Order: sequence, then C-alpha cells, then structure tokens
Amino acid sequence: MRDLCFRAHYVFVVMHLETRRLLLAASTTEPTSDWLAQHLRNLTPPSEAPKFLVRDNDCKFSHCFDAVAQGAGIRIIRTPKMAPKANAHCERVIGSVRRECIDHILLLNQRHLQHVLDEHRAYFNASRPHQGIDQRCPSTFDKSTLGRKPPAGARVVSRAVLGGLHHTYQIAA
Repeated sequence: MRDLCFRAHYVFVVMHLETRRLLLAASTTEPTSDWLAQHLRNLTPPSEAPKFLVRDNDCKFSHCFDAVAQGAGIRIIRTPKMAPKANAHCERVIGSVRRECIDHILLLNQRHLQHVLDEHRAYFNASRPHQGIDQRCPSTFDKSTLGRKPPAGARVVSRAVLGGLHHTYQIAA
C-alpha cells in the first residue's frame, strides 16, 4: 500500500487460525529479516508458542526468522510456490484489512498507517463477526454467544470506529 507521498508500506500480519484472532498487523517501509524475526520473538513467549506457523516463500523469511520460530518450538510449514490458495485464511484477512479499512483512508505516513491498523485490529477482534466461526467475534470464540437476546426495551448504543468507517454496537447500561 502507498501513502500520500507514494511511499510503499508493507504489513506483516499474524492470525490465529482457530479463533480468527488477528494477533499482529505491523507496518514498515523497509521490511527486513531482522524486523520480521523481532516481531515473531515478541509474539511467542516460550510458554504460549503455537505449534505451527504457515508462511510463504518470501526471501525476507530467512534463516534468522526460522531460527526464532524453531527456538520457540514452532514447526514451520512453507506454502508451495505460486499457490496463494495454500494460505487462504491469511490471504483473506489481508484482503479484508485492505477492503474494509485501508482502501477508504488516505494514509499520511507509516505512523498513521500503524495507528489505523491497530484500531482496525481491535475492531476486527472484538466487534466484527466471522462466518468461519459461526458469526462470532474472535474475542468471544470460547464463549457461547449464540441465541442470546437483549432484554426487551434495551437501548443500543453505537460507537464510531476509524472516524465512522465502522461502528460497534452495545446495549446501554
């Protein structure tokens, strides 16, 4: 994606597949192997490391990145070359972030992009229903929210997200 000065920005996205929780959306203008490895290091505390990491074959995922993953006990699964459907969940979340957020905002710089990504990630995890997990939000994945109805006469309050691009809805107290 590009900002108002036509500078290219790159986004590193990490998603928990089962819950559809967007764990990280970090942006930079110069992605390097060390930058990717550091973000993976920050995401994987030793006691909570995932079992698998699905990634593509980009040259930025170098031996440094792989060493961090293997040091955390993560098995790396590389997608086949020229097969975007092999990592369909990540491709879908990247497309959603672009279509639902980035395509509607004029980005000023890298800091502004990161702010937009952070706010969208919070909305994506807490308020956006996902079809793949029975219309639940990732933050309520472990809780049964299906079939719950608001009390009769309850007032619903709307809160704007990203300047009104999206809205979250809650029952007023």
